[in-house]
Amino acid sequence: MIKVTLRKKKLKSEKESLYLDYYPEIINPNTGEKTRREFLDLHVFINPKNQEEKKFNQEAFEVANLVKSKRELQIRNKEFGFKENININIDFVNFYQNIVDEYYNKTSESNYNTWKASLNHFINFSNGIIMTSQLDVNYINRYRTYLLNVKTTRNSKEPKKISRNTASSYYKNFIYVLKQAYKRNFIETNLADEAEYIKEEETHREYLTEEELTHLWQIPIKYEKVKHMSLFSALSGLRFVDINKLEWKDVYKDKHQGYYIQFREQKTKNIKNHPISETAYNILKSQETSKGLIFGGIKYSQITRPLKAWLVDGNITKKISFHNFRHSYATLQLANGTDIYTVSKLLGHKNVATTQIYTKILDKNKIEAANRINLNLDGIS
Repeated sequence: MIKVTLRKKKLKSEKESLYLDYYPEIINPNTGEKTRREFLDLHVFINPKNQEEKKFNQEAFEVANLVKSKRELQIRNKEFGFKENININIDFVNFYQNIVDEYYNKTSESNYNTWKASLNHFINFSNGIIMTSQLDVNYINRYRTYLLNVKTTRNSKEPKKISRNTASSYYKNFIYVLKQAYKRNFIETNLADEAEYIKEEETHREYLTEEELTHLWQIPIKYEKVKHMSLFSALSGLRFVDINKLEWKDVYKDKHQGYYIQFREQKTKNIKNHPISETAYNILKSQETSKGLIFGGIKYSQITRPLKAWLVDGNITKKISFHNFRHSYATLQLANGTDIYTVSKLLGHKNVATTQIYTKILDKNKIEAANRINLNLDGIS
């Protein structure tokens, strides 16, 4: 049986806060969390100075003891305290918001924005109100259908359906929240097991060749730092967020490893030694910094326009974003004979399957096969 004791906690003022102490710990039916304490929002004077303060204390203790008696009765009647005795029912939208908030300091800005967008779509679908007890397989399937058909004006003036891959990303976030709700005992069954994932469509990942990268280095750009960061990404394979946070204290050189960077990946949080070429190091050395941030710090939104103009001036017609310079690094490594497992490690991928998408871009066997049939045709050189 759970024992309930009325206790006091001293406050900074000349008062004490009254709370109930449960032993062993209980399950709070409003949050689903385990706890030993239930604060009653009641305060008493530590040293009552007059009759009025004594009366105040007496009334507070009377209320506190009434709540204590009520809790003891609820526990005895199996209505409170034990997981198997209560039906936990919390605001799922609020729980989703808490999960998104948890990602604020532990992921990249772009990934955090994806989480926020997924939350906003769920709020629109649910009208901002859905309790965990109302979740079922039918509700999950209806939300899947919603994501596959919803329209948005984001990045366009006219409403258009979000891409299937975007819908897949938002749905994966939603499924993750479901799993967390089950793990934390907010829902009784693992509804995520019943979910049918939205399969992503294969996308073509553009890359720049060595010749194109060399050519771009010769093309003037309004914001020189953008050029340097882009080519450094193509030479190192690092993401924008990792390059932007790179500091001089992270750059090393020794006779065994040559130049390398020691850093914690912003996305995976893994600490790694990342070798870089002398050319890549020379880009770092050309910056107007000697300590702290190498590139001085820059927002991603500040690079998109100068990057686009630079590519146009360089007559690059491929659809290229900053991240495609990282793709270029991966593709060119494979093209030049680096094995896929090494490339996977260089990119910081947890699973080599993630790296295999680059083998589809540059399939050497198919290229060699295409050139095995040669015909001597008159007039064709």
